[in-house]
Formats: sequence, C-alpha cells, structure tokens
Amino acid sequence: MITFLICLALLIAAYFTYGRYLERLVGIDPSATTPCDRLYDGVDYVPLPRWRIFLIQLLNIAGLGPIFGAVLGAAYGPVAFLWITLGGIFMGAMHDFISGVISLRQDGASLPELVGRYLGPGVKIVMRLFSAGLMILVGAVFLSQPASLIANRLDIPSLDVPAFGGFSWLLLIVLGVILLYYIAATLLPVDKIIGRIYPIFGFALLFMALGILFVLLFDRDYVIPELTSLRNCIADARNFPIVPMLFTTIACGAISGFHATQSPLMARCMRNERESRSVFYGAMISESIIALIWAAIGMAFWGGVEGLNAAIAQYGGQAGVMIDVIATKTLGPVLAGFVIFGVVACAVTSGDTAFRSARLIVADFMGVEQRTLRKRIYILL
Repeated sequence: MITFLICLALLIAAYFTYGRYLERLVGIDPSATTPCDRLYDGVDYVPLPRWRIFLIQLLNIAGLGPIFGAVLGAAYGPVAFLWITLGGIFMGAMHDFISGVISLRQDGASLPELVGRYLGPGVKIVMRLFSAGLMILVGAVFLSQPASLIANRLDIPSLDVPAFGGFSWLLLIVLGVILLYYIAATLLPVDKIIGRIYPIFGFALLFMALGILFVLLFDRDYVIPELTSLRNCIADARNFPIVPMLFTTIACGAISGFHATQSPLMARCMRNERESRSVFYGAMISESIIALIWAAIGMAFWGGVEGLNAAIAQYGGQAGVMIDVIATKTLGPVLAGFVIFGVVACAVTSGDTAFRSARLIVADFMGVEQRTLRKRIYILL
C-alpha cells in the first residue's frame, strides 16, 4: 500500500510542480488568440468550456488502454507502479502537453502537418499515410472490443462460427450500430455529439477508478504488493523481459504517441492558452492515476502477482473478462454493470475520435475545409 500511495501522491504533485515548470518553459500566454477565435467554422473550430475539453481529452486518450493494459502489465509486479508514475510524469504528460501546445499555436494542425513543418515535406507525406492508417486501425480495435465485451456479457456466440445464425446476428447488429455512431460522431460538429456525451463518459471513467480506489483503501481483504526490487514477476520472464515488454503492455497510462493525434481535436476548441496544463498535462496525469489504480487492483484482487499471472492464464489474457470479474466481486452486480457499460462506452467513444482524427488528417492532406470534406463524405455515403 505504501508504494501505491507514494506513486499516487507523486502523480498529483507533478501536476502542480512539473506541470507549472513546463508552462513557464513554453511561455504560456493568456492574451494570445486561440484557433477557435481566429478560425471558427462551427464544425471543428468551436469554443468549449475547459471542464468539457478536459473530460473529452481524457476520454480521447484513455479509453480501454489504462484499464486493460494496466491489469495485464501488473503481471510484471510492483515495478509496473514505477513505470506508470515516472513514465506518466516525465514522458506521457510532458509529451501530451508539449505536442498539444505546439498544435494550439499552429492553428490546431494535425500531427502530420506539425511534423512536416519541422522535418520537411517528405516526412510529412510518410506521417500522413501512417497516421491516417493508424487511426483507422485504432478505430477498428475500439469497434471490436466493445462488441466482444457485450457478447461476453450476453453470452453471444463468437463470429468465428461457420454460420452466423442465432444470437450471432445480434453481435453483427451491435457492430453495425457502433459503426453508424462512428460515422455520425465523425461528421457532425464537435459540439453536437462529442461535446455533449463525452463529458458524461469521461466522468464515468473517473467514477470507475474512484470506486476501485475506495475498495483498495478501505477493504482489508485486498493487499497491494510493495516495490522491494525490480524483479520481473511475470510467469514467463525469459520470453517477456521488462525491457521492452512492460513498456509496450502499459503504454496508455505511461506514454503513447497516439495521444498527439488526438490533442489537435481539443486544441481547436480551447479558448485560452492557460487551459493547456489542465487539458493536456492534467488529462494524462489523470490517465496515469487510472492506470495505477487498475494495476493495483489487478495484483490485490487475485492475492498477489502470482495469482494475477494464474488468472491471466485462466482467462486466456482476456482483460475485458477479468475486469468484469473484478468489478462484480468488488462493487457488486449493479455497480459492476455500470462499470462494464462505462468500459464499453469509453471504448466506443475513443474509437470515433480516432476516425475523426483521420478525417482531419485527410482534410489537411487534401487542402480542403472540413465543411467541404464532410459534404464529399455525405455524397459517398
């Protein structure tokens, strides 16, 4: 528990210390005009309140990552606490803050455009292709994972069966509904769907973490292991060394370059540069805290790291099922239902912003306004 509490305190303190240092380093200017004032278009350049932008940014960059990855990464042992804390403070949050401020000062430009301005047109073309493709793949992952969670809850047969009969059609319908939502959220103005429902689901993400934190702090049945060494505690340590496997297992929650593709969405909605620390640095620190909590419950719920490794083997590494088991046992079936709903919602809403980011990248590549691109997509549909 002591290691966990120290790491939690360091993450919170970093927002008020290192975060302020970064503000001074980049020279935050409260009097500067932001993109939503200069380039307001009613689609992507729309001013939104800071609290909404924070919750949207949190959901954009978090989703399933700091939950699933943290639980699986906890199999390496308490060393995961160290990576989440130091990575979150000095890598993840710093990266998100700097890249976000750069985008804010470059008219909310997407990642490939920013890279091109500093590294040249050749690199920009590569980044356009890579980033757009990556966003589509990320959206596809966040399309399949919610469907899989729903299928597990409703005991729907897998789509791997030869004939899509019976309840398998229900799973296809779920996939179709999610895809239609993706299209709507991608094309409609940012304040119509994303600006209204994302803050709700962002709050749900925080509520889930706080519920688990309450259990960790006040239920003596769950003991969080302490960091006494950097020993690799995973079941197959030879094939899964800490470097680099821990860092790739727990990416969201410590560092993720994917975040730089999401920050321009909010850079186009910010009303003042002063909001940068809370929106960019603060959202990543919050994600690290969420990852820290889920890593802790992953170890504590199954009686230690060895028990967690056994559970991962038992459930075939299906983090979604493990989250369901943890939530049901610790919070009860009713609250567990809300947790699973929140997990599904977080996955879905993270997926649609990946698609929206791809649209921004394509629009910047084609040199057309977002309104024009939306009309062309409408025609294709």
